[in-house]
Amino acid sequence: MEITIRNFEEKDISSITEIINHNILHSTSLYDYNIRTEKQQLDLLKEKTEKGFPVIVAEVNNMVVGFGYYGGFRSREAYQYTVEHSVYVNKDYTNKGIGNLLLPELIKRAKKQNLHTMIGVIDSENVGSIKFHEKHGFKVVATIPETGFKFNRWLNSVFVQLILDTENK
Repeated sequence: MEITIRNFEEKDISSITEIINHNILHSTSLYDYNIRTEKQQLDLLKEKTEKGFPVIVAEVNNMVVGFGYYGGFRSREAYQYTVEHSVYVNKDYTNKGIGNLLLPELIKRAKKQNLHTMIGVIDSENVGSIKFHEKHGFKVVATIPETGFKFNRWLNSVFVQLILDTENK
């Protein structure tokens, strides 16, 4: 299976929205309750790219099977070197190496932008995602109990962090 990683294009929005909505409805990887329209999803991704942040997709046989991006972590100036990222894969393509291509590409692009830290926020039940991030050099730095409520239960947020450089800005 040949996997191509490329920049997001508007034509990808249908596949991306399908991936996001599946996760909203069936997982705790997003703490959203309501599915998104293609316009809502497109607006979210355009906001990232307009601010100079990447949105990338993984493609197999001309079909988008995963995507990833990062954006600002918090709005205060001192956070300008820290980004929060997300990676999502189509349910039929998990455990096929898609994420192992998307995440390193995001890391590479963050380093090129002279960013210092990447943060991921993962539901504590998603042990696979936590281990996936650890495999790529992230460290678990905090667990914040009962930060979300979905599927009629309280959820805990695990923060993972990767320091991209060790020099001060």
